Amino acid sequence: MRKLFLAVAAAGAALGLAAGAWAGGGYGGYGDGSTSTTSTQSTSSTTSKKSETYSFKATLTAGQEVPKPKGVPAGAGGSFTAKSTESGSTTSFHWVLKFHGLSGKAMAAHVHLGKKGTPGAVLVPLCGPCKNGQSGTVKIKGSVESALEKGTTYVNVHTAKNGNGEIRGQIKLTGK
Repeated sequence: MRKLFLAVAAAGAALGLAAGAWAGGGYGGYGDGSTSTTSTQSTSSTTSKKSETYSFKATLTAGQEVPKPKGVPAGAGGSFTAKSTESGSTTSFHWVLKFHGLSGKAMAAHVHLGKKGTPGAVLVPLCGPCKNGQSGTVKIKGSVESALEKGTTYVNVHTAKNGNGEIRGQIKLTGK
């Protein structure tokens, strides 16, 4: 049984080497071992997906929060930027959150599912407690990435005084 396994493994390795030579040795490649990024050549039933990056941003204000927060200082606000990188079946989400002028300490911040003017469920917990300028990277599901791209998500910051959220901003796709 071990000899059969070794024979099968050796045959697979030989096919892999032949495929590599075909892809990079002048048969559709550049002859220097690199391949064109405009075409995909595969010798198996699985295809590798090219990495894609998307950029997002939001401007947070008390006026966008639902339900309306109470006792928020006039200058309260913030910004949120993020990049998602899809690589195969994995999506990394790197974010930066800035805020100022809140009624108290930022107890938590989240990305929620919800159109403008409607509250929604938490999709991505960001921090808790939070500090101005905080950043992080998390893995997200494809359904979350789709909602981000469609503009049906928002980010908000919660305080002790406004447990449902004190400032909020609809997340917009800004680049691919």
